[in-house]
Amino acid sequence: MVSKLPHLLLLMAVAFLVTYVMVPVVKRLAFRLNAIDYPGYRRVNKTPIPRMGGLAMYTGVMAALLVEFIGEQFLDWNVFYQSAFTLSVFYPGVVLGFTAIVITGVIDDVKALRPFHKMIGQIIAAVILVASGILLESIKNPFGAGFITFGWFAYPLTVLYLMAFMNVINLIDGLDGLAAGITAIATFTLFLVALGKFRMETAMFCVVTLGVTLAFLRYNFNPASIFMGDSGSLFLGTMLGVISLLGVIRSSTVVVLAASLIIAAIPIMDSVVAVIRRVLAHQPIQQADAKHLHHKLLREGYSMRTSVLILYAWTAFLAIGAFAISNTAGMLVFVVFVILAIGSFMIVWRLGILEPVLRHYYNKRIGRIPSSHRHGGKKPEEVEKAAPKDN
Repeated sequence: MVSKLPHLLLLMAVAFLVTYVMVPVVKRLAFRLNAIDYPGYRRVNKTPIPRMGGLAMYTGVMAALLVEFIGEQFLDWNVFYQSAFTLSVFYPGVVLGFTAIVITGVIDDVKALRPFHKMIGQIIAAVILVASGILLESIKNPFGAGFITFGWFAYPLTVLYLMAFMNVINLIDGLDGLAAGITAIATFTLFLVALGKFRMETAMFCVVTLGVTLAFLRYNFNPASIFMGDSGSLFLGTMLGVISLLGVIRSSTVVVLAASLIIAAIPIMDSVVAVIRRVLAHQPIQQADAKHLHHKLLREGYSMRTSVLILYAWTAFLAIGAFAISNTAGMLVFVVFVILAIGSFMIVWRLGILEPVLRHYYNKRIGRIPSSHRHGGKKPEEVEKAAPKDN
């Protein structure tokens, strides 16, 4: 296994360097195309910031995959990767699916697509990936012997699964460096899981994604000089979805899938709550608001950088648990799940981000205060209107 690491590190270095070099190029292109986030009540930035950073990350991934392809063809890398480019997954189609989602995101960054049109682009990309062999056909029964087979339902199920991952990263992308950092933590952990399970294709995609996110964070961490935009958040979500499904395809086990879902629990939870919140309020699901988890941290008085670091730490806690689950069995898996659930609840409680009705308007950091004095004397609805919003 150690002999494979130089190969993987080379791919990661290529992805990192190409992304690092391409970000300034994309920034100039974004200004030329007016793909800019201008300051406003829905934005956290105080100056115009270019978006479309996903295009730089896409270029880094494509460069690394090109190196991998050359190695497979001419350097006999198939000894390490079991002829990764000749197995059931049709990788040129996977590249086409990645390209389709990035094109959708770039158009949205420049022209602001309507939600329906953006959804069509996501469906097209997901269908291409499914047709290329990224398909959740069956998983090993975690409760007994045999396998759970999905039959024809595997096709729509996988499309929905990929679209869900696309959108959870898109919805959490509200603060400088948040989406890229969470993705980096997730892919590093999944890389370790993949190595332990001898899933080299999964490990390959993990290190490539890790490389591009680390390079992008150099420009995107607070204070950000570029945003990833939908081209980045949709692309990273797609990469995470594909990585988790590759683990299932190669092993027919639920371990990698479960690990992926646990690591991504924060954006998944935030997205599910957002959908429920908007449905109950009789609002369109795609309507932006300022009630996401990171917005609540800001309203609790944490700075943007501190809020992001808190969510990094929380994600790392979940990642450690996911890694533990991938290396345990039986009742120990249940015990780890309970620890993660209790730990996450304690984090939510300690940070004071539960709804005021559950907290009885009490904040441990500043004590109980009358409603007339909360939020600096402003009414809650005034704070809500002034708070930064994203998807």
